[in-house]
Amino acid sequence: MAVQRIPVPPSALGESPFWHPLERRLYWCDIQGLRIHSWDPASGLHRSWATPSEPGCCAPTDQGRIVVGLRDGFGLLDTATGHTAMIALLEHDPRQFRLNDGRCDRAGRLWAGSLFSPKTGPDAALWCLRADGSGGYAVQRMAGDCTTANGLAFSPDDRSMYWADTPAHRIDRFAFDLDSGTLGTRSLWKAFAPRTDGRLYGGRPDGASVDARGNYWVAMYEGGCVLQLSPEGEVLQRLDTPVHCPTMVCFGGEDLRTLYITSAGHGRPEQEHAAEVPAGALMQCRVDVPGLPVNFFRQAAARQPR
Repeated sequence: MAVQRIPVPPSALGESPFWHPLERRLYWCDIQGLRIHSWDPASGLHRSWATPSEPGCCAPTDQGRIVVGLRDGFGLLDTATGHTAMIALLEHDPRQFRLNDGRCDRAGRLWAGSLFSPKTGPDAALWCLRADGSGGYAVQRMAGDCTTANGLAFSPDDRSMYWADTPAHRIDRFAFDLDSGTLGTRSLWKAFAPRTDGRLYGGRPDGASVDARGNYWVAMYEGGCVLQLSPEGEVLQRLDTPVHCPTMVCFGGEDLRTLYITSAGHGRPEQEHAAEVPAGALMQCRVDVPGLPVNFFRQAAARQPR
């Protein structure tokens, strides 16, 4: 399971990769680069589109667009024109908050957590965006008590939702009801050693994906690895990465057995940028267990933005 670099330019802060099964392309965000990227493995074609603010997460829609979580709310990117139309604003202060990690559930809702820039307290939140059935969109605050939201993923049976707080070095698990889109009991699922304990510190949990067996694959920021955790939180394997700060993973390819890994470049030491696989690189490797296909955001009930 050797990790290989994909020949595209490094990102300042790569995040939110997903495999588009209809286009057979990989998409991902460069948050600090203010761009959405795509890469076609068959042709090697790399494209990118500018965004009006930092794109914390992205997902495909059932109308051929890309829904994007931005600093102040949600937008729809038309890749044919490059235009992003805002569809929902959030009730938070964009000077201190921005959207970060997120993904869609199987019912077509987009869940996205925020990041509290001062990082002085757990003031970030979890938001849910959906088409409201009357031609518009509705957004609702679903949870809080977080500083930097990451690691959002759903179990294969749709009964659990995982949500990480990176600075707190923890991953929580919610009871989840797919039909109603509601969250139940929240509990600590996995905790990691704090950075103050240098001997034990192995990074902190960033973005994640779940495979077909329910295992949770999480990028360990500053840990130089991706961990595969069982549904019980046991470490099944450690996949070392050639970069110090992997940020998120997704499964792709025709058989969903290619693991794609984004990473962070901004603020990393000079020697990391000069390495054979530089900080911010996009990477891939083959794995034994396939992942779950990406869920599409259902915008069919809503008006098309102009």
